[in-house]
Amino acid sequence: MEFGIFVQGYVGKRAETDPLAEHKALMEETEYVIQADKSGFKYAWASEHHFLDEYSHLSANDVFLGYLAHATERIHLGSGIFNPLAQVNHPVKVAEKVAMLDHLSGNRFEFGSGRGAGSHEILGFLPGITDMNHTKEIWEETIAEFPRMWLQDEYEGFQGKHWSLPPRKVLPKPYGPAHPAMWYAAGSPPSYAMAARKGLGVLGFSVQKVSDMEWVLEQYKTAIVDAEPVGAFVNDNVMVTTTAICAPTHEEAVRIAANGGLHYLPSLVFRYHDTFPRPEGFPVWPETLPEYTEELVEALIEEELLICGDPDEVLRQCKRWEQAGADQLSFGLPVGVPKEETLQTIRLVGEHVIPKIDTDPVHRTSRFRRGV
Repeated sequence: MEFGIFVQGYVGKRAETDPLAEHKALMEETEYVIQADKSGFKYAWASEHHFLDEYSHLSANDVFLGYLAHATERIHLGSGIFNPLAQVNHPVKVAEKVAMLDHLSGNRFEFGSGRGAGSHEILGFLPGITDMNHTKEIWEETIAEFPRMWLQDEYEGFQGKHWSLPPRKVLPKPYGPAHPAMWYAAGSPPSYAMAARKGLGVLGFSVQKVSDMEWVLEQYKTAIVDAEPVGAFVNDNVMVTTTAICAPTHEEAVRIAANGGLHYLPSLVFRYHDTFPRPEGFPVWPETLPEYTEELVEALIEEELLICGDPDEVLRQCKRWEQAGADQLSFGLPVGVPKEETLQTIRLVGEHVIPKIDTDPVHRTSRFRRGV
């Protein structure tokens, strides 16, 4: 199992007391990726969101990733996601950005795509449309065109329902070989199976705990055997996200979690992501979950909903994900936790956990891309 981190420009309530909160949040997250690179993490995923106050201010993630391509050496940098709906980002512009980042990073770029998860965000680009299901057919008619734009000397052009282009040379071409690995942000079992049939890796932002892996893997691993890849190769990969806090002692890790304002992020998730099924009894915005106590943190650890503890405990918790079949475990960093304590988590995981689980020096996606 490989390891990654996930950043999204989370500002939270800090802006109420600090006029520089947005700037600090964005710059701190570049530091997290740089430290993850030094600590042996293999992937860093950067979101693309629009209009989501407090929750995610990382809208221009291509710019963010371009900076990190120069600031890092080994870690793969992924779009989590680039939204390829023509009304949000024209597909040709997306293809150009992916190829450019492939050059700037030296084959370290990962192309994650998706349709977006909330009407407040996506329907802002689709005036007159009220049904998020409308975005499915836009994505479906677009995704297979990217490899053609990258691999055809002159792209043959496209005439679709939602966008079109006459024959043109789409430049630059990827650095090669082939093109960056392709991923899809999936939120339901049918989405996992659909991604597998197209040979796409899955960004499993919806997986909450280890037991959720069972239906994920059943849907995905069964379907990918018969994949008809839209790209040049099959990316047989399921990435899942979870929050992680690692400290020298169990008591310190629990204290950090209890004081980190971790209740606020899931409240924002269900404020904006109205396509996610709301858990029974979950408060409706502007109500939020109550602040976490140390007792609740212990319960979340017990229920395998939070990775938290000293290095030995975190190692055991990560091995549970590996045993469940996750190909990649990506940490959504504990937003609200002070920067130094977040950097401590990255360093401790890099020193004590990753070397005991991920012993392959080559990235899984690099092997797929090279056909080895």
